[in-house]
Amino acid sequence: MAACAAVETRRDAGLETELAELARGVHGTVGIYVEHLETGATAELRADELFPSASLVKVPILFALLDRVEKGELAYSTPIAWEAERALAGEDLLADVKDGARLPLSKLVTLMETFSDNCASLWCQQLAGGGETINRWLDAHGFHRTRVNSRTFARRGDWEAFGWGQTTPREMARLLVHAFERSKHEAAGAELYRALSRSYWTGEALSQLPPWIHCASKQGAVNRSRSEVVLVHAPHGAYVFCVITKEQSDES
Repeated sequence: MAACAAVETRRDAGLETELAELARGVHGTVGIYVEHLETGATAELRADELFPSASLVKVPILFALLDRVEKGELAYSTPIAWEAERALAGEDLLADVKDGARLPLSKLVTLMETFSDNCASLWCQQLAGGGETINRWLDAHGFHRTRVNSRTFARRGDWEAFGWGQTTPREMARLLVHAFERSKHEAAGAELYRALSRSYWTGEALSQLPPWIHCASKQGAVNRSRSEVVLVHAPHGAYVFCVITKEQSDES
C-alpha cells in the first residue's frame, strides 16, 4: 500500500547514512522507516524485518474495532459493563475500576491508545472479534506481515517469538498513514485518528517535537525492545517515521 498514491517514493541516501550511524550506537537491532508524504522521500534500515510490536499492536486492534463500529455492530458511545475478572497484574487504570461499572467504548479506546492500558486493550481485542478477525482485516488491507499473536489460534509459536504482536517498521508507519487517510472521509476514521493523537507517553520522540505541532503516535516497550511510530503534521509537510528495536542489552 502506497502512503500517497500520487507520489513516487525515492530513497534519501544521505539520511539513511545518518540513521545507520545513529543505529550503530544502540546495543541491539534497530529497524527504521521514514517517509515524507508530500515529496515521497524515504529512508529505511531493516524496514521489512519482523520485530516485536509490543503496544504498537494496539493500532491494528483499533482499526478492526472501529471497523465494527462503522458497520453498526458496535456503538462508540453505548456503555458496556466491566468485569473485574478481566483485570491483569500491573499498573493498568482499568484494573482499579469497580466490578460492574459501565464504560462507553470511546473510553476503552482512550485507555488503550492514550495510556496503553493492557486491560482495556485485551477487552478491545475481544470486542474487535479477536486476533483472527484483526489479522484478516490486516491482510485484506495490504498489511501482510503485521499480526496479533496473543490469544490467537495457531499463533503460539509466533507469540513465543514476538509476544503480543509482530510488525515491520514500514508496515507500522503505513498503518498510521492509512489512519490519516481514513480520517478525511469517514466518521469512524476521524475518531480513530483522534484516538491516536493524544498520547500520554511524551517522554521519547514526542518530547523532541514542538507541542503546537499535531502528531499521531503509538509507543511500545517490552523486555529488550522499544518501539515508536509517529506521523507529524509539520509546516514543511507531513512525514511519518517508525523506529523499532529488538535484542537490546537493556532488559528493563
